[in-house]
Amino acid sequence: MNSHQEIQRLLTRRHFFGRMSAGIGGAALASVMNPGLLASPAAGGPAGALHFPPKVKRVIWLFMSGGPSHIDLFDYKPQLRNHHGEQLPASIRMGQRLTGMTSGQSSFPCVAPMANWRQHGQSGLWMSELLPNMGRVADDLCVIKSMWTEAINHDPAVTFIQTGHQQAGRPALGAWLSYGIGSENQQLPGFVVMISQGSGNKTDQPLSTRYWGSGFLPGEHQGVRFRSQGDPVLFLGNPPGMDPASRRRMLDATGALNSMAADSFGDPEINARIAQYEMAYRMQTSVPELSDLSGESAATLDAYGVRDGATDGGFARNCLLARRMVERGVRFVQLFHRGWDQHGDLPKQIRGQCQDVDRPSAALIEDLKQRGLLEDTLVVWGGEFGRTVYSQGALTQDNHGRDHHGRCYTVLLAGAGVKAGFTFGATDDYCYNIVENPVHVHDLNATLLHLMGLDHTRLTFKFQGRQFRLTDIHGELVRPILA
Repeated sequence: MNSHQEIQRLLTRRHFFGRMSAGIGGAALASVMNPGLLASPAAGGPAGALHFPPKVKRVIWLFMSGGPSHIDLFDYKPQLRNHHGEQLPASIRMGQRLTGMTSGQSSFPCVAPMANWRQHGQSGLWMSELLPNMGRVADDLCVIKSMWTEAINHDPAVTFIQTGHQQAGRPALGAWLSYGIGSENQQLPGFVVMISQGSGNKTDQPLSTRYWGSGFLPGEHQGVRFRSQGDPVLFLGNPPGMDPASRRRMLDATGALNSMAADSFGDPEINARIAQYEMAYRMQTSVPELSDLSGESAATLDAYGVRDGATDGGFARNCLLARRMVERGVRFVQLFHRGWDQHGDLPKQIRGQCQDVDRPSAALIEDLKQRGLLEDTLVVWGGEFGRTVYSQGALTQDNHGRDHHGRCYTVLLAGAGVKAGFTFGATDDYCYNIVENPVHVHDLNATLLHLMGLDHTRLTFKFQGRQFRLTDIHGELVRPILA
């Protein structure tokens, strides 16, 4: 007789739970000594490991919703002044499809940048005078001038760059990172979103919550929206008459019922709901502390341009909150700033938009650098597409607009893992076509995942019988920009 097997056979239920209690105590002690042990495992990696050592721990994406004009801000083409008012040559347009807003135009006059330009830093980066503060951080920027997308209108273009697909239903980049890596802070979500309204186009296209949704991933990985005014998260506080102890008892009872339902039905969304309830309870303490800016110095508030009330449009405040979030281990922070859709009145509207974002964007990069956070944090600045070189509607002496343009536009990167003071890619003399080193949306997302330690071809999730990934079946690393 095998004595070992005999002992196992005689192990009673009481002995089993007695031994398990020691393991629970050990796990509790380990969670206190090293909270990172409880981070979600990396899907696609062996036993929860990353695919390779990451260069980046956190990402802040400053998303300029509406499509900022690369022609007027970053892609310097002085020769365009010689073509101002001339018709866009057919050899440049090459029969490109147009949106419904300009398809009926019989004239497509070229419009030169309206502002002056100057070079900045040791890199000599050309930048519009509309962004003087961003010029201060020119030597920290990695500028991709050859981005392109397949979408021609806002909703599919935003959906595409966020989820890798033009149709709704796929997880956003932040959700993939939450699923693949988990969170560094158990008291805050791994994926946070904040929205601000710019002073440009006040009737800009709406932002759908599915832009930061979890798609077919478990619901716990969806982005959590924080508001810049009032309660940061709606319905987070206890209602009148509910104290923390009562809330804890209610959550425990609800969790027990949900656990019974999960055991009975095997629905993973039930476990996601339990996790979200627990996160909301922990956020009741962590979020008020996070959003309280009273501890920030007057110099810091001034550097970002934070002012009382809503006069800063919320973007400056959101940038400062983003820094506070990554300090506390939030994995992915995305700021959506609306108002960049300048189909008309561009000379006035784009100035307002630049005033909204120029100062806080530069202050964020400088603040992260001064605190040593830029060494493992990546900042991304850009929108869903660029704008056309030709005028939408009539071109007058003091007014014009620009239509959507996905064939080329500019995205800025700063921080961990990318070359500083570096420009990649080039467009033609009309800022209309890419002539050097094209970077597709899938390529950008593949590179961001790579910097986070994830192979975009291996970070997958099985849904409806197929393994899905952020980059679908596409995407190549943009190796020349990697530090």
